[in-house]
Amino acid sequence: MNLPPYHKKPADPSPDCRRDGCRFRVWAPGRNAVELHLVKPSVRLPMTKDKEGYFFIDAPGVQPGRRYFYYLPEEDKRYPDPCSAFQPEGVDGPSEVVDHRVYRWADGGWKGLPFESLVFYELHIGAFTPEGTFDAIIPRLEQLAETGINALQLMPVAQCPGSRNWGYDGVFLYSVANAYGGPEGLKRLVDASHRAGIAVFLDVVYNHIGMEGNCLGAFGPYFSDKYHTPWGKAMNFDGPWSDGVREFVTGNALYWAEHFHIDGLRLDAIHEIYDRNAIRIWDELYDAIREWEQRSGRRYWLVAESDANDPRVVKPPGMGGMGFDAQWLDDFHHALYVLIDPAGRKHYRDFGAIDQLAKAWSEGYVHSGEYVRFRHRKHGASSAGIGGDRFVVFNQNHDLPGNRPGGERLGSLVSLPSLKLAAAAVLLSPYVPLLFMGEEYGEDAPFFFFSDYRDKKIVAGLREGRKAQFASFDWDGEPRDPQDEAVFRESVLHWEKRGSGDHAVLLDWHRRLIRLRREHPLLRDLSKKRLRADVSGPSGLSVYRWSTGGDLHLVCVFNFSPDVSLPVSFGYTSAEEGGEWRRLLASTEVLPATLHSGSALQLPPLSMAVYERTTSSILA
Repeated sequence: MNLPPYHKKPADPSPDCRRDGCRFRVWAPGRNAVELHLVKPSVRLPMTKDKEGYFFIDAPGVQPGRRYFYYLPEEDKRYPDPCSAFQPEGVDGPSEVVDHRVYRWADGGWKGLPFESLVFYELHIGAFTPEGTFDAIIPRLEQLAETGINALQLMPVAQCPGSRNWGYDGVFLYSVANAYGGPEGLKRLVDASHRAGIAVFLDVVYNHIGMEGNCLGAFGPYFSDKYHTPWGKAMNFDGPWSDGVREFVTGNALYWAEHFHIDGLRLDAIHEIYDRNAIRIWDELYDAIREWEQRSGRRYWLVAESDANDPRVVKPPGMGGMGFDAQWLDDFHHALYVLIDPAGRKHYRDFGAIDQLAKAWSEGYVHSGEYVRFRHRKHGASSAGIGGDRFVVFNQNHDLPGNRPGGERLGSLVSLPSLKLAAAAVLLSPYVPLLFMGEEYGEDAPFFFFSDYRDKKIVAGLREGRKAQFASFDWDGEPRDPQDEAVFRESVLHWEKRGSGDHAVLLDWHRRLIRLRREHPLLRDLSKKRLRADVSGPSGLSVYRWSTGGDLHLVCVFNFSPDVSLPVSFGYTSAEEGGEWRRLLASTEVLPATLHSGSALQLPPLSMAVYERTTSSILA
């Protein structure tokens, strides 16, 4: 083979294919010997080890589609490739050679979208369509784009045990799940999405690795004995031989950008990633991504899930931060949800006051150093002054229905007026909004947690763990068995509902909200520098926005009470006295088309409206 000297680059696939063969490599620093085991026909070839613990071999004649294992003589056992690009026979089968250069991309004109302009749509590949594949999503992209969706947020696609899974216990982080259509299927979806003007983000899990089929520990010290996560052993980011683990994760982040044209990543539960090194994994990831961006000419976004309420998550490493572009803002959901569904206060006992939503709207974190009963301590720091483009907000995501015993979505818990109110609160906020699949039309099918493990011990532990989890959150009723295939089938969307009845009404409401958000200059501004949130009694909120020169004003008024009409007085500065306010949008048509500053508006129960004050019309 005519290959250059061995040089490992983080985003390179494994194995590295050429016209006359492939170069295989695997990190196994504690092993004395590793052999490449090619199957059909069966051949075992000894590999060479370098000083960093990587074994490698050039294999002439090996082409894409050939399947292989790595054989460990000391154990007399073979395993799939820890960096496998494809596991066509599942987590226990052989890995398959994939040449990422074969796919012919058609998205050459795609330059990405500004993060602040995104409207995210989180979806689970298996439950989004009856077919449960990447290809089955493509025909629905046009309808999502017509609604105003311009960013898909894919739940994890890493290879997991069985044929149905949430994806957060993947065991091959580089391998696209065979049940969804493998690596070629994901590329086709990304390609089609970009042609439809839709960005694609991918959810990845770097805090732990799933249990069933996990072979990483056989090759090297991927896991830490010092730390533990709620889901198993933590990744080894700061112990002996952790350089290889850090390269494994950093390379994975770049892999999705380089070979799948993914626009950004959402990193799961970063508060369960532990690293005490002077140069942290976040520093290395930040530098690697900036270098890739310079080389590729494309922007690559990182979004964090973190429950720490720590503003350093979205600050650059040079300021002591982690370098994320944005993070999910759970506090916004909690503060809003208990107002939309008062029954939720039982489970979110640190929330329930309207002024908390006002704080979430104007500052971000609700808990910014206060004592929190759920945690039995003070929690968080202030995020005031951090731009709204640094936060992603939502009414629903995979966790919220999935961690209820009945898997109830918001659409089956509250009325249409409440759903319209909740949608407006998210889509008119000064943050980047996210919808969960089906939310735009009020899908009322449940979304359960589901799995397809084969290991009986893991299944038993999962069932007991779910029961304990629901007991700790004081839920009524027993959780459904996640192993039951019917639980998965019940979670599949009923796409046909979006065209009839209240579902169609809610879908049109989402379209109007997104259009207003996109077209109005004050709603496009996520800086929050010219924003004020005023509370009116226990259920009213008025959010004022104004332009730099003061010639344009906007107010979003909300009444979260199901029983009481709320008087709202317009005009909060003397400069606005005598001005006229024009209605741009309202959840009920009984509200007047125009108002004058100083006049009172009776806002009906469970309603909202948007009024604009200007000398000229902004919207037709």
